[in-house]
Amino acid sequence: MKNFFDQRGAKVRLDKIPADPPEGMTQQKAQKRFASLGQELFELQDAMWGAKLHGVLVVLQGRDAAGKDGTIKHVVGCLNPRGVNVVSFGVPTAEEREHDFLWRVHRHAPRLGEFSIFNRSHYEDVLVVRVHRLVPKALWKERYGHILDFEELLAEHGTIVLKYFLHITSEEQKKRLLEREADPAKAWKLNLNDWKEREYWDEYTEAYEDAISKTAAKHAPWTVVPANAKWYRNLVIAESIVEALRAHRKGWRRKLEDIAAQAKTALAAYRRQKN
Repeated sequence: MKNFFDQRGAKVRLDKIPADPPEGMTQQKAQKRFASLGQELFELQDAMWGAKLHGVLVVLQGRDAAGKDGTIKHVVGCLNPRGVNVVSFGVPTAEEREHDFLWRVHRHAPRLGEFSIFNRSHYEDVLVVRVHRLVPKALWKERYGHILDFEELLAEHGTIVLKYFLHITSEEQKKRLLEREADPAKAWKLNLNDWKEREYWDEYTEAYEDAISKTAAKHAPWTVVPANAKWYRNLVIAESIVEALRAHRKGWRRKLEDIAAQAKTALAAYRRQKN
């Protein structure tokens, strides 16, 4: 199931979107499909790296314990690390607060041929900032337009922008937070604020719905990913990325063929000169 939004204004209702895998989907099926997609993703990335006609920005948003780190571990694990940059955006530093809210984000946008993976992103400035009233309403409301313009600018310069909201239920989040507390290997992830933020569940729901609804675009679509099952979450995101990159495969191959032809011509000229 792919909950895909690429048109601004269509109201998203998260309570209408399942957080669990569809009926009939099993972990075994998902993992088998994921394995085949992983190989294709690696090959597509390799072609993009060589052609250098596009870059990819993957935005991962979700509530605490939704699985952003796990997604990076599994999906990005299919990529060649040579061309991947993972950036986690936390509370802005003093220097970052002295600039506009997009300053710290734009400098991490991908170069042509590369992936940038954002663990949280510029969307925090219409999410946590809104929920906790860190700036006036009139200010954060203007940011939807700035985000649209920013992502359009990236797309115009060859960036494939893909945005994912990892959709889990309140019950699943509570379960995962308790598991962290009980597991010595995961206890380092414990954060009191994760529990405090649960008190704002409804406020965050409304903020996410507005963020998705107001910034979805064909050049920067949102996918709401059913993420209660980690194995299905990984499959949905891998399928989405592969699908987006496939559309450019022929163009990348043509570019690679041109590069190869030019290299062969130069090599032939060099050999004639040597002889």
